[in-house]
Amino acid sequence: MCPDCDDFARTVLLLGQLALYADMAGADLDFVDAVSPSLAMSLPEPPPDTFPDDSDPAEDS
Repeated sequence: MCPDCDDFARTVLLLGQLALYADMAGADLDFVDAVSPSLAMSLPEPPPDTFPDDSDPAEDS
């Protein structure tokens, strides 16, 4: 796996785990609120061929 692919996959995994943690009873939601924006902003560019060439995330559906 390329280094960027590994970083992307790891960050997506962490975001998913954080979302699951936030839904748990007794979760520290202040922690979730503090960490989630930084983790999302650290998400690297997706690896090539992750999305179809004609996809545009900025385009309204």
